[in-house]
Amino acid sequence: MAHYFLVVWGPSDYGEFDTYGTQEERDAQMAATGVFNDRLKEEGSFVYANGLTEPSTATVVDGTGAEPVFTDGPYIESKEYFAGLWIVDVPDLDAALKLAAEGSKACGRKVEVRPTGSV
Repeated sequence: MAHYFLVVWGPSDYGEFDTYGTQEERDAQMAATGVFNDRLKEEGSFVYANGLTEPSTATVVDGTGAEPVFTDGPYIESKEYFAGLWIVDVPDLDAALKLAAEGSKACGRKVEVRPTGSV
């Protein structure tokens, strides 16, 4: 088994219903994502999952110099940002890609797949 990082991409426009157009749309996507998470847990491939707050809440830390520098806001300006993530434990990339497709459908967002360094 190997760990894969499934990164959910979302739009940078954050509004009344997070990044969704309506409360109903948000509720439906959250419910579908919850069902998907429950299935991952039942199958034993769930390691961790969570959503992220909007990019404006980020702090960038640069500790490469003599003193660390802390900067409010995201590292880069973008029309899309990391909206959430899953870490899954699956046999191979094909299994991770299959879960990413299902997770993408559940949350209504694009999902990027990357193996972790232990693969």
